[in-house]
Amino acid sequence: MPSPSYIDPLNGKLYPLDVPRWCSDEGKPLLVTALPGISRDEVDRGTRSLWRYRAALPVEIKQPITMGEGCTPAVEKAWGDLRPHFKLEWFNPTASFKDRGTTVMLSFLRQLGVDAVLEDSSGNGGASVSAYGAAGGMRVRILAPATTSPMKVAQMHAFGAEVQLVEGPREESEAEAIRQSKQIFYSSHNWQPFFLQGTKSLAYEIWEDFGFTAPDNVIMPVGAGSSLLGCYIGFKELLAAGQIARLPRLFAAQPLNCSPVDASFAAGVDTPVDRAVRKTIAEGTAIKHPLRLKQMIAALKESGGGTVAIPEDGIVAALKRLARTGLFVEPTSASAAAALDVLEERGAIRPAERTVVIISGTGIKAAGLITELLSS
Repeated sequence: MPSPSYIDPLNGKLYPLDVPRWCSDEGKPLLVTALPGISRDEVDRGTRSLWRYRAALPVEIKQPITMGEGCTPAVEKAWGDLRPHFKLEWFNPTASFKDRGTTVMLSFLRQLGVDAVLEDSSGNGGASVSAYGAAGGMRVRILAPATTSPMKVAQMHAFGAEVQLVEGPREESEAEAIRQSKQIFYSSHNWQPFFLQGTKSLAYEIWEDFGFTAPDNVIMPVGAGSSLLGCYIGFKELLAAGQIARLPRLFAAQPLNCSPVDASFAAGVDTPVDRAVRKTIAEGTAIKHPLRLKQMIAALKESGGGTVAIPEDGIVAALKRLARTGLFVEPTSASAAAALDVLEERGAIRPAERTVVIISGTGIKAAGLITELLSS
């Protein structure tokens, strides 16, 4: 295979990996060219973190910034007639799945000589970049919406990041970050392609969790799509390497109040579709205009999966139901659990199948809000 490169998926233009960049020359999001995947024999089983899959990365990273991220449990629970496995991503160092992408992204950028980074985030991404920046001796500036959960902002401050709260909707933080990117490298978890090289470890880990086989279905909360695209990239590599026979069906759960991926998928297009946007308790997926919409729709279609849009009361009901099983999750993650019932009713998933639900983060980060929701 040719050497790995950045690629603009819209026009096929390539860029070298040894020059730090976060977008194409035209200001469009990039990906990394397709990789061959690895076999079970290439898993470094002596490493208890997602770096056990480092052979699947496009470049060798000699000194990763790591704090033992990955290797999270997949806990089987009864859910009506279903027996889903909940992948508990809050066991990552900053209590969300974002650490998967951050460890690879910042390790790669530091290796290229980047020592200061800028990130915009509604919470978990900013906390993750703050933590790994501190662990790697990098200066970090975070732009976050003024409405971000105080617990998540507290995490960022604790790690020594410079935090700037931005008034207005979520996308204004991104716009301000792009304006500031001329002064400090924009290491965005939504833009920088190596973040997806980290989140693809979800696929490799699920594959290993189940004896080096793929599940039938994977359901996850989706905003900007890093978990969805990470799973798609990882399972595609495993398919290319002959390690699995087919892709699992990938399902995106979104709050109905902010569900652009569901709107486009339901309309049968990969371009934006008008749908009213309102405030949602699932703040981690409140992305009105996801950058990689076209790629997300393609991943859903190719895998034979789909989308579910969950109303706010459905998210609250799932949150309460999860708590009764011993799982205290953030509202964003509860939308993925709520999707189980909808997908079963549609006949899209069945009790005899193996289904994995990605629980992206812990409820501790939104404890105040959850207290109100659970007592109402």
